[in-house]
Amino acid sequence: MTSPRYLTKSRFVMAMDCPTKLFYTGKREYLNQSNDDPFLDSLAEGGFQVGALAREYFPDGILIETMNYDTALQKTAELLKRDKVTIFEAAIKHQNLFIRVDVLVKDGNHFDLIEVKAKSIDATDLDQFTNRKGNISSDWKSVIYDVAFQKHVLQSAYPGHLIRPFLMMADKNSLSPSDGLNQKFRIVKDDNGRKRVDILPLTDIEKNHRILAQVPVDRFIEILHGQAFTDNRSFSDEIKYLSDHYEKDIKINPQVSKNCGACEFICTSEEESNGFKSGYKECWKSAFGWQDSDFDEPDIFEVWDCRSKDNLIGDNILKIADISMDDINPVPDGKAGLSRRERQWLQIEKVHNGDTTTFFDAVSMKTEMDSWTFPLHFIDFETATTAIPFNKGRKPYEGIAFQFSHHIVNEDGSVEHAGEFINVERGKFPNYDFIREFKKQLENDEGTIFRFADHENTYLNIVYRQLKDDLEDIGDRDDLCAFIREITKSTDRNEEQGEKWLGKRTMVDMCVLVKRYFYDPSTHGSNSIKYVLPAVLNSSTFLQDKYSKPIYGADGGIKSLNFKDWQWIKVENGKVINPYTFLPDLFKEVPNGISLLNDEKTLNNGGAALTTYSRMQFAEMSDYEREELTKGLLRYCELDTMAMVMIYEAWGNW
Repeated sequence: MTSPRYLTKSRFVMAMDCPTKLFYTGKREYLNQSNDDPFLDSLAEGGFQVGALAREYFPDGILIETMNYDTALQKTAELLKRDKVTIFEAAIKHQNLFIRVDVLVKDGNHFDLIEVKAKSIDATDLDQFTNRKGNISSDWKSVIYDVAFQKHVLQSAYPGHLIRPFLMMADKNSLSPSDGLNQKFRIVKDDNGRKRVDILPLTDIEKNHRILAQVPVDRFIEILHGQAFTDNRSFSDEIKYLSDHYEKDIKINPQVSKNCGACEFICTSEEESNGFKSGYKECWKSAFGWQDSDFDEPDIFEVWDCRSKDNLIGDNILKIADISMDDINPVPDGKAGLSRRERQWLQIEKVHNGDTTTFFDAVSMKTEMDSWTFPLHFIDFETATTAIPFNKGRKPYEGIAFQFSHHIVNEDGSVEHAGEFINVERGKFPNYDFIREFKKQLENDEGTIFRFADHENTYLNIVYRQLKDDLEDIGDRDDLCAFIREITKSTDRNEEQGEKWLGKRTMVDMCVLVKRYFYDPSTHGSNSIKYVLPAVLNSSTFLQDKYSKPIYGADGGIKSLNFKDWQWIKVENGKVINPYTFLPDLFKEVPNGISLLNDEKTLNNGGAALTTYSRMQFAEMSDYEREELTKGLLRYCELDTMAMVMIYEAWGNW
């Protein structure tokens, strides 16, 4: 028996981004890449925990656990016969619309509809929901769509009732009332593989001192009702239009835009050969008459930092080969290396000419290198944010810096993994020990420090603010803050506090150097280190000669704290394999009786790292699993800094 084709709140929100996706969603043949996104997975786990905490605020609430539509509707209808009741996951249907309300509070003919979100908000400033024009801010549009849809369905099902819609989210101004609060909400899987939260008993203060705020959003829903949708439809007509198409499984004609570049319904040629379909390709075939061969050519979504995609699409310029110099206007910006537009045109021109060679501005890079001071320090951080804090006095989504790796290159060219830090101790706020150890490893010389992108600078600014605002007695507070100021530049948040600086030893951003002095067509416009590293490995004979031997972590070779006799260069089909893809697997020999909390079999990306750290906070994790995950985190972070070293070595030996 097939399930009814209801338009749900998640499908509605997705359709407001792209209505064509309604045809692809839920069908096995259309691969959904977001299902395998570790960052989205970590956000989902945070959402489970926030939802579980929200229920603790309503001690008389009744949970509708079943996933079966009819059973859930029947149980909800029975409970709503009561004059007063609070229901979690209440099932409400109107025609072919279906919702599950996170928290539904009934009092006579009044409903409080509460949608719980794993986001943070300043509960004293609701103006953040709107922009300067008075419209819903892009940051909040999907959230307001969600609640507005639920109110529409509930009002349609119960037309004689007064409905007050709310959002419940983490309050940026709240402080955790206890240590270990996050650890009381453990993510587990049931027998069907679905995730849920097991909750340990909360104390009275944890129940009464709320870190989630309940904010009214009716006036923002009214703003949505006042706007016209496609073909001048009203909000309710838009819902009817979408629900009818979904119920009848009719594809809505695609409206191609810049958002297509982030479409989750896409798959590789290999996956297509295994019988899967690409929704993205179907849309473009329908909209532009493309054939399979057209997708083999680079399209406009590959152009780095292109801010005019919608204009190009409007002019039917869809492939890089169709872009002209006039479309880009590659003018210099008065700085060394390539301007943003010049780099865009370089990428486009290489496609025009079939040029697969690497661009490297050796002269400008040498000028940069001559300004650096040895020893050179390469650093990388692993960090996390959690909706529910681990520690008393900490705020929701407060930054946690739990790990760093540190490589050194000496003036004679010798390389060593000089140090690292990791703290995965349950309930331990690691940031101050993190910065103490970081300072200890870097304060002994005036060597230039390198990061890749803004992340490390941002987090050092976060730790600086935490040190400044902490009411506890921190004896080395001033020394730590002075060190941070010396090696960073201030971010907007600290400048809003009246503190602006540019340290004399401010870290050099290698990603900026990539953008101005280096481009390899194999990166397809990406500047992520995960793309830049294999490009460099494939174009540098110096690296190939050096790292094709197992010298890393070898006696007499390069010092490593986590690898032994390791070989970074491995070749397959004439190409160097990306080292991130062959990091050692985890859990090769799981002892009998050990049940793993972690799904990851290897750690090779930041999303997996932050999820792993959060899971390691749970007491139920075995010592074996904790040790394996710690090893995986250390190896992954070490590769990040070693990748920076190899990129530097390639540039210096071009």
